[in-house]
Amino acid sequence: MTEQKDSIQLVEKDSVPSEAKLPTVHGDFNIRVFHESSTGFDHVALTLGDMKGPDPVVVRVHSECLTGDVLGSLRCDCGPQLDAALGAIVKQGWGCLLYLRQEGRGIGLHAKIQAYHLQDKGADTLDANLMLGLPADGRDYKIAASMLTALDIPRVSLLSNNPNKKEQLEKHGIKVENLIPLVVGVGDKNRAYLETKVERMGHQIEQSKLDRD
Repeated sequence: MTEQKDSIQLVEKDSVPSEAKLPTVHGDFNIRVFHESSTGFDHVALTLGDMKGPDPVVVRVHSECLTGDVLGSLRCDCGPQLDAALGAIVKQGWGCLLYLRQEGRGIGLHAKIQAYHLQDKGADTLDANLMLGLPADGRDYKIAASMLTALDIPRVSLLSNNPNKKEQLEKHGIKVENLIPLVVGVGDKNRAYLETKVERMGHQIEQSKLDRD
């Protein structure tokens, strides 16, 4: 087992690496599992094509969202963003998606559903977390930077509306050449959620994308 910096390990057991081909509805990816020893979580990297091109690698850093990614929740845009990112990587012909075990912007599934309960009572997505005594966004992208370093991806074009991801990745040694907007899945059930992200959390989404048709 080869240990990478910041307690991230490319998993290998009995000389068999946790790496394989992964055909998807979008295209054929390669999947690797990274173990974070400090939390016990396993994170995933999906790659397509050669990461050695002269241009920065198209990368999506995606935080786990059971409700959106798996159950199709309309309260967020996570599921559509995941699908769109994989589609964009395939269209580009090469790229990488990191899937991080950071449910609920880092607060975990239990607290996330508690926050949903508070949102049902009228709190917005930021205040709901704060009312639980939790950070508005507790994610740490040092994990993602370590994974990209292990994959030998030093320069990226980042599929994201969140400048904080860019700032954190660059803080940990990854050069983010540009942010590529990823605005999909906007609807009546999540419009207020996305507006809060723009107005109170600094996400970059054009107002026209949030306007009702």
